[in-house]
Amino acid sequence: MSGGTPVGCKSMRQRHSQGYASSSDDLEDDACSRAMSQPYSLPRTRTWFEVLENFLWIASAIFIVYYGDRNSNFIYLLLHDDRIRRIPLYLGMLGVSLNVLFFLYMSLLAWGVQKSSERWEVSSTAALPFIIVLGLLSFCLFSFALWPIWSFLTLPLMFTLFMAWMVIVPYLVLGTFKPQTDLLRTD
Repeated sequence: MSGGTPVGCKSMRQRHSQGYASSSDDLEDDACSRAMSQPYSLPRTRTWFEVLENFLWIASAIFIVYYGDRNSNFIYLLLHDDRIRRIPLYLGMLGVSLNVLFFLYMSLLAWGVQKSSERWEVSSTAALPFIIVLGLLSFCLFSFALWPIWSFLTLPLMFTLFMAWMVIVPYLVLGTFKPQTDLLRTD
């Protein structure tokens, strides 16, 4: 950088040309004085309390899937038990599938936008009500479908499976994140 007015621990470059002399404010040349930051920083280290929480969610979900209704496991119940209401179960699965497809589409759309500041601003705010309603509808359909087996325990069971899924999903990254190279800037 070429010097400038010191501000905190950084320097701010001022323009002293006729085009910028119209106001007395110090103007910052955004392209030169901004520190180049990587768009993807390394993940922070987790505390032992967060690791313990994540372990408990995953262990609870494994317990639910393995023991099911104490006679057979959860997967076998979903496939073969006659007590499950099939139409709400299938509609709930359709809703979850649509949500996953919608998230994948939004992620790919966000990667297509060039400026990092516009990544999630483009379409995520318009999609949130749709995602929330579809998720709540799927949760209700699953609860209604599985109620004959676990009755009131269906709600904590579904919530536990959801939280375990939310803990596992960040580790299922399909590709590596590469920082963008800003070699040719035209701003």
